[in-house]
Amino acid sequence: MKAGEKDLVGALRLLLSELQKDQKEGAGDELAVLRRERKRRLEAASQFQAGQRPELAAKEESEARLIDGYLPADLDDELLAGLVATAIKDAGASGTRDFGKVMKLVLDRAGGLVDGKRASIAVREALSA
Repeated sequence: MKAGEKDLVGALRLLLSELQKDQKEGAGDELAVLRRERKRRLEAASQFQAGQRPELAAKEESEARLIDGYLPADLDDELLAGLVATAIKDAGASGTRDFGKVMKLVLDRAGGLVDGKRASIAVREALSA
């Protein structure tokens, strides 16, 4: 605030509000809130880009980068592949129809350290191979 970074202060206040709302609802999953808010910012940025509003898209993208700073680092590709392989083995999956079972295991075991979209791609590739 003292540095006059109004955009940063606004983004942090919005995050704090969302975290407090989540706490009142009883969920208490801070990482899920941060991931959801980052996803909202990225979706809004793509909508603004499509609507020829690059200045608003840049603002949303900078807020998404700010939120990224508060999230733990994602699993690397090698660890994710190993996690997917063990989940497929444990679920007894034989094809793409077992996608839901495998995804549930992967996301539970990853503990919030992998983006759902990225995990979905890895599971689909492994099941189709």
